This record gives sequence, C-alpha cells and structure tokens, in this order.
Amino acid sequence: MLGTRGLRQSASRLVPLAWPVFVGQLSVLAFSTTDTVLVARYSALDLAALAVGSAAYITIFISAMGAVLAIGPIAGQLFGAGRLPESGRQLHQAIWLALFLSFIGCALLLFPQPFMSLARAEPVVEAKVRAYLNALAFALPAALLFTAFRGFNTAVSRPKIVMALQLGALVLKVPLSALLLYGAALPTPFGTLTVPSLGAVGCGIATAIVMNLQVIAAWLLLKRDPFYARFAFGRGLAAPHRASLVELLRLGAPMGASILIEVSGFTFLALFISRLGATPVAGHQIAANLVALMFMMPLALGNAAGTLVAQRIGASDVADARRLSWHALQIGAVAAALLGATVYLLRESIVGSYTRDPVIQAAALPLLAWVVLFHVADAAQTVAAFVLRAYRIATVPLVIYAVAIWGVGLGGGYAIAFDASGTVPEALLGARGFWAAATAGLVLAGGGMAVFLGWMLRQQRKRETLGLSAVAASR
Repeated sequence: MLGTRGLRQSASRLVPLAWPVFVGQLSVLAFSTTDTVLVARYSALDLAALAVGSAAYITIFISAMGAVLAIGPIAGQLFGAGRLPESGRQLHQAIWLALFLSFIGCALLLFPQPFMSLARAEPVVEAKVRAYLNALAFALPAALLFTAFRGFNTAVSRPKIVMALQLGALVLKVPLSALLLYGAALPTPFGTLTVPSLGAVGCGIATAIVMNLQVIAAWLLLKRDPFYARFAFGRGLAAPHRASLVELLRLGAPMGASILIEVSGFTFLALFISRLGATPVAGHQIAANLVALMFMMPLALGNAAGTLVAQRIGASDVADARRLSWHALQIGAVAAALLGATVYLLRESIVGSYTRDPVIQAAALPLLAWVVLFHVADAAQTVAAFVLRAYRIATVPLVIYAVAIWGVGLGGGYAIAFDASGTVPEALLGARGFWAAATAGLVLAGGGMAVFLGWMLRQQRKRETLGLSAVAASR
C-alpha cells in the first residue's frame, strides 16, 4: 500500500511536467507524420525519398540536439539550488554550441554523399533526397537554437510555453506542406499565383520556413516575457565562456553520441532497407513513424523525471531524487505495455489510416509484430537515460547503447536481413529481419540501462547510509 501511494505521489509530480512535453513533442513528430501521410498519397518514389532523407536529417539533428540538451541537467541543478542568474547564463552558452553544431550539420546536409552511399537508392529517388536535404539545411540552425530554448525551459519547469510554440508551428506546417507538395493556383489582389507541385521537397521547404518562424517567436518571448527577467539574460548574447562550454561538452558529447547511436541505429534501417526497393522502405517509413509517435510518451516522462531529479539534486534532496528516479522507470514500463498492446491489436486499422495501397500495407504490417516488446524496452531505456543524465552520468549509457543498438540491433539486423550466414529463415529476411534485431537490441539496452540505474541508486544509498553513520559516530 505504501509503495502504491508513493507511486501515485510521484506520478502527480511527474504528470504536470510530462503532459506539455508530450503534447509538444507530438506536435513536432506530427511534422513528419503529416509529411508521411501526405507523401504516401502522392507517390511511392517520393515516400521512399522522404524516408531516406528523413533518416539522414534526423541522424544529424538528433546527435547535435543531444549535445545542446546538456543544458537541461546543468541548468536544472542550478535552478534547484536557487542560483537563477547562473542557470540563465547556461542558455547563452547552449546557443553558441547550437550555432557551432549547425555549421557542421548544414555542411553534411548540403553534401550528403555519405548517406547516399549507404542508401544506394535508385537515381530518381537519390535526386529527390538531395533536394529535400538541401531544403532542410535551412531548417537545422533554427531547430537547434529552439532546442536550446526548449532545454532551458524544461529545466526550469516551464514546458507549457514550449508546447504552445510547437503547436503554433504545427498549425502553420500542415497547410504549408500540403500547398508545396501538391501545388495550387492561389488568387491574389495582383492576379493568380501558381505554386508548383514540388513533391517531398516541398515538405522540406515548409519545415525550413516554419522552424525559422518558431525560433523568432522564442527570441521575442525571451526579450518580452517578465518570467525570464530573474535569470538575468542581459540585452544581448553573452560572449562564449570557456568553462561553461567545456562543462556543456563534457556532458553533452556523450549525451549526443548516445542519442546518435540510439537514433541512427533506427534511422539507418531506412538507408539499408532502401536497398531492397521503394516498397519495403515505404512500409518501413509507416511503421517507423508509428513507433516514433508511441515514443513520445516515454520521452515526455523521461524529460519530466530528468527535470525533477536534477532539481532535487540541486536542492540536496538526494532521497527524493532517488525515489523519483525509480518510480519514473516503473510508471514508464507499465504505460508502455498498455500502449504497445493497444497498437498491436489495432495495427491493421492504424496502417490503413496511413495508406490505402495494399502493397505498402503488406510491407508495413509484419514489422509491427514486435511492437509491444519493442515499446516497453524503448520506454525503459529512455526513462533510465534521462534520469542518469540528471545525475550527469552519460558515458556508461553510451557504452550500453553502442553494444546493444549498433552491435545487436544494426549489425545483427544487417546480417539477418541480408542472410549473411546463409541460414536465416525466409520469415526474417529483408525489413522483418532488421526489425527483429532492432527489438533485440532495444531489449538489451533497456535491461542494461535499468540494471545500471538500479545499481547506481543502491550505491548512492549505501554512501548516504555510511555518511549518516559516520556523523552519528562522531557525536
């Protein structure tokens, strides 16, 4: 009974922070979901280009985003300790880091040959991918700057303003993507404006426009909202501070590498599956988008848990931080099991809502056979990772991710899908083999992260007990 009451109390603290993150991240994912649904009804070739291009962009963006989000645990601990101006200064340094990483990321988007070599897509698909990534090069800097804004607001328990901006961006994104994808003749006071049909490239241009408008809105809020005055941001961007940037990178580099491994282990599936043809990669894109939607729940819970744990550490309440850490993991696993089971039971109707093409449906449905186990393991590793980052622990998760997701998931998937041993049963060849191995990798990652978190919390408790015993003995 006491355990149940404790879980309810922890949930009542986590939910107010988690739900705005959940809604906001759903709106972000709705960018790609909208594009997937629209393009799936436009052409299979453009959908294949969207899958490959999205995989490349997400790999670049997520790895840089992981480094920028190091502002979260750092600013959160300072906020919990009541050191508000110091917490505010972290945003300036996160902005500098975002600008630096944007320079590297844009170069990769403008010259994406490494991704093209991996994908080995048909020439017509490759041309569409290159044009799509060129458009997204204009979205990346704004996306990373907004990431710094998002990380800071989450750290200081103000996720609703981020959610509002993300929802506003989605309202603009949907009609703009449809307009640039299909084209239209628009009446204006000066005559008819003809917008050409740009296919998947139009979705990339729409994303670039909306992301830049979103970051402008965030900048105006920082300038005019009285809430931010107590963080002493100053009138302009502060100069780079070496010690602060080093601290961000010390935590952000392994965070970014961990997220890069986690995401690339999945997005690279699209690049490898594209070798099988446009239909398999189109089916994969639908299944991938669906599990990405599901991922928003543990992502939101992990964000909330990481924020509260970091704040409690900053306030020197280690017992409460430890309790929240473990409860968040339990809540995440149970919620993921319920959601995964629901999606599995409704999978045919859900896939049908993406596309009416029976061939693409047949390619997507077998990939969801693993969805319950996949999602529970994904939730466990996500929540555990956020909690560990709140303790500024990022290197051990990096090792776990490398072995589980790249080694077992991606490497094992390649060997199974392309039958490297010559003994793989037909049911696991192709995209299905990749998804089976990806699930196994996530199970290993989720189990490893949960075990390490439990061990770390027990060690912390032992040190705390020994410290109290030493104090008592000295008296």
